[in-house]
Amino acid sequence: MIRFESVTKRYPDGTTAVDDLSFEVAEGELVTLVGPSGCGKTTTMKMVNRLIDPTSGRIFVEGRDIATTDPVRLRRRIGYVIQQTGLFPHRTVLDNTATVPHLLGRPRKQSRDRAAELLERVGLDPAVHGPRYPEQLSGGERQRVGVARALAADPPVLLMDEPFGAVDPVVRDRLQKEFLRLQATLHKTVLLVTHDIEEAIRLGDRIAVYGQGRIEQYDTPASVLGAPASPYVAEFVGSDRALKQLVVTGIDPGDLEHPPFARLGEPADQAADRLRAEGARWAVVLDEEGGLHGWVGTEEMTGARGNVAAHARRMEAWVPVSGSLKDAFSEMLKYDAGWIAVVDGTRFLGVLTPAKLHEALRRTIGADEQGVPREETRVDSVPTD
Repeated sequence: MIRFESVTKRYPDGTTAVDDLSFEVAEGELVTLVGPSGCGKTTTMKMVNRLIDPTSGRIFVEGRDIATTDPVRLRRRIGYVIQQTGLFPHRTVLDNTATVPHLLGRPRKQSRDRAAELLERVGLDPAVHGPRYPEQLSGGERQRVGVARALAADPPVLLMDEPFGAVDPVVRDRLQKEFLRLQATLHKTVLLVTHDIEEAIRLGDRIAVYGQGRIEQYDTPASVLGAPASPYVAEFVGSDRALKQLVVTGIDPGDLEHPPFARLGEPADQAADRLRAEGARWAVVLDEEGGLHGWVGTEEMTGARGNVAAHARRMEAWVPVSGSLKDAFSEMLKYDAGWIAVVDGTRFLGVLTPAKLHEALRRTIGADEQGVPREETRVDSVPTD
């Protein structure tokens, strides 16, 4: 979808912003460009929509050399989101969002209908926020409008320059999650510039780690963290890269343990007798379809009347199987839990313990360092007794 071939940008004063850059971004891929200030990542992005022209080399978008394309026509087919959103202060949110479809000659009603649809997609009620002006919005709301406007003409390519950098950490986390949700549906080809390695890891299908004017490593987040290509990359991603790897390591059902369980409709005294016979002090409580309902202690059901449902407690610490090890670890810390339930929808799959989480992380790091598939590695533990 986007291809750089030996691209260099050199300014008249002799400064080389980008030096002999060659890489490709596949269709539907989200690539993050990360590096220190002045390393050339923003210059790289701006050359894609010809806000900056390269000194040498060629750039292709959808198979076409952009040097042969009218810059204005090119930009109308590429969404562009910047840190300060760039909204027109004298136009309403709805009209801001409808700008590009209108410029492309689409009827006003069609443009506004499209704008309203996208505002809703980014979590803004068009009836409430559409008539407002940018100054009447919070920073996070303005950023959402910026994303909606960039998507309004349904561009195949989206360029994002520090899109979430101007908001507080809580809003930033929420915007990142919402954008990932959108991307999972829209499958745009995205170049996203950031100076934050954690944001690059969280959002990118692949990461381009920049040195001065060139890419030091271009790979998946897991590979960049697990097998840095150079001492520079290792230093840039940080000494805590093993912890960062929690973000990109999914939960493997094979790592789950399967504790005793009781059914909601099971008589409490019978459940207590069975659990005591199994040596269990507690049990997960499931409904008849295997859905997670909560948990219960063995002693509190001993001699009790009624069904298990009357004694079950709410399960606070749980994560979906689609989550990451970081999600699981965060929930463990939040609830000071010795284990965390893992579900697929509502169906209970098992529990993840700190020991299993640690083992999964060690296995992932070992696989990345050795360049082998994770499922082909195992972790040997030294007995402690």
